[in-house]
Amino acid sequence: MAKYILQRILKGLLSAICVVVLIMVLVYSLMDRTIIFAGDPNYSKMQSNARILYEQSRYQAFGYVDYTTYSDYIKALLAAGDIDDATRAEALKIGNTADKASETAAAYIEKFTQEYEAQGYSITRLDADKKTNGKIKDGGQPAIYATRDRPLAKRVVSYFTNLFFFDNIHYVPETTDIGARGLTFTLHDPVYGGEKFSPAIIGNGTLHKYLFYIDNNFPFVHQNFLTINLGESYTVNRGVDVFTTMTASQGAYVLSPVTFPTGLSEDSADDLHTATYVAGSRDQSSMYTDRFVDDYTNTITHKANMSKIGFSFVIGVIATILSYVIGLPLGLAMARYKDGWLDKIGTFYIMFIIAVPSLAYIFLFKAIGGSVFKLPTLFDMDSGSKLMFLLPIISLALPSVANLMKWMRRYMIDQMNSDYVKFARSGGLSENEIFTKHIWKNAAIPLVHGIPGSLLFAMTGAIITERVYSVPGAGNLLTQAINKYDNGVIVGVTLFYAILTVASNILGDVLISTVDPRITFTSKGR
Repeated sequence: MAKYILQRILKGLLSAICVVVLIMVLVYSLMDRTIIFAGDPNYSKMQSNARILYEQSRYQAFGYVDYTTYSDYIKALLAAGDIDDATRAEALKIGNTADKASETAAAYIEKFTQEYEAQGYSITRLDADKKTNGKIKDGGQPAIYATRDRPLAKRVVSYFTNLFFFDNIHYVPETTDIGARGLTFTLHDPVYGGEKFSPAIIGNGTLHKYLFYIDNNFPFVHQNFLTINLGESYTVNRGVDVFTTMTASQGAYVLSPVTFPTGLSEDSADDLHTATYVAGSRDQSSMYTDRFVDDYTNTITHKANMSKIGFSFVIGVIATILSYVIGLPLGLAMARYKDGWLDKIGTFYIMFIIAVPSLAYIFLFKAIGGSVFKLPTLFDMDSGSKLMFLLPIISLALPSVANLMKWMRRYMIDQMNSDYVKFARSGGLSENEIFTKHIWKNAAIPLVHGIPGSLLFAMTGAIITERVYSVPGAGNLLTQAINKYDNGVIVGVTLFYAILTVASNILGDVLISTVDPRITFTSKGR
């Protein structure tokens, strides 16, 4: 079995990669890249040269191009110690037109051009955009930049090589003075004042301040040595990784007494265990200077409710359990009493679910639940009421119940006509014994394969159901990304779905082999 599972994993991962590549081709090659500005509020405020530069910066962020400006080039030379402040000031005097550039600027512009053209970049100069009175328009300042279309192959390789990030003490640039780099192990976490026994590994020079820690939140033991980067969101949750978007808690802030590294104590929602490095952050705000002793200032906040995946998973798993608990026995009873009143009622229900569009019966259940049973019809995370889960769960469970009833009845009837059933009857077994000991077990085998998939795909959420009931789950994430042309989320969620599909198929094969002795994943040579 181990060899079979390994082969399935390798083939599944290859399939997932192919799916991601296909999506990248569709997103980056076949769609007009200018659509990314359709819902960008900053773009409409830009004008003149500033708009052109903003366009290129967003194309770079979305993965279309490699982009750099001449001013950034000069700043890099200064940071590397190749030029001094005086030379930098002269080099930035590029003039309103090319012929107005200073002698020093002209020399460095030539170096910039030669260096980047050798790497396949195209150099563009934007002269000053002036009004009729000769004054420069807002955003019309002159600029020079280099762009290069990012090849699909490079984009794919970059995505998968950066999929997993291994934190290390060399994350912070070596030119940054942060003190001694390294990892420190402690049995008394400073977050708890150094008084509580709580092992932790603290880094300096790493991205995360805490590489390992223990707290009171599930799964209680946490690590940041290895993190997953599905891709950065550009519009849905701007600047945040897709994986974090799906797994971060939601709702109102949860305040608790927090003692910051400087010794300042206050009620805060900051989770100091999630602190990450942001270069120069303490120099930019006194808020950070008052609280932190270094640039590990970016924290995730505690919030009162579950993540997007959390809401979708809870609703989906409960609905799945209910559908199997209700659907399988009803399907068995329909087959056992074929053509009886129960079979007829069940068949009518199955036909109703199949015939009526899902959106229609979801609104029907919503109307009945709200008006007749006075159940909440919209999600309110701040209410804390568990009743708001009922209608989404029912709306998800009832179609699955019908599907399981249909297939269970069909498989049961197929088994009832098998030869082994006839032999069992001739051997004197009662109908109840035949159904419970033989037919039921054999008929349930094909349905077992779908159980892992039903549970795993609960994490992806249900798009229609979550929209109708305003569930803050993962179901809306992909549709929001498509509507807002958020390429990072589209690719990341696609990969997430592909991995779940691979895992569910493999787990389904393993599960069905455990309940059906006729299925084996090993072959013997003859």
